[in-house]
Amino acid sequence: MSEDGFGFTLRFSRRYSMAHRLISGVAPNCRVPHGHDEVVTVDIVENSNAGLDEKTNMLVEFEQVKGRWFKWIDKAVDHSFHLGDGDPLVAYFRENEPDMLPRLLITPGDPTTEIRAACFARKLRAFLDADNPGFACHRLTIQETPTNAVEFRPWGANAVLPQGDHWWTRPDQSINDLAAA
Repeated sequence: MSEDGFGFTLRFSRRYSMAHRLISGVAPNCRVPHGHDEVVTVDIVENSNAGLDEKTNMLVEFEQVKGRWFKWIDKAVDHSFHLGDGDPLVAYFRENEPDMLPRLLITPGDPTTEIRAACFARKLRAFLDADNPGFACHRLTIQETPTNAVEFRPWGANAVLPQGDHWWTRPDQSINDLAAA
């Protein structure tokens, strides 16, 4: 999409509930597990900027580009517990509540809104690459509270996230790599 305003953007939002904790010490109030009702909004653009389909007057049918993404948010992310890969609670769940492992969303380092925005954008890219390679995420915003939000432009996602095969690079319903560990 050109920055001169030409082109269309498809925008989709989804609300979910989550819990997390941050253990780095930078945000002491966030060391205690706590939750948020968040809204994630994505802007999807067509890579070629070809315009509307002459027969349908659409870029694409909405469900085609949002279906798998919404299913992931609703089934995997909603009511999940977000922990950093070094959090001792991960070991606790492995030992004491292994049935809860699929509900743990694990991030590299503390599960801040910023790193989760990068992970979510990369996951959306995996979905789009698998189903709709002509489209890309132009912007992803996580509204953490009514007054705090993080906006991420995903062209830098690879610079932020570790490389390799991780849950955020696969077009599946995963939110962690605990089964592989």
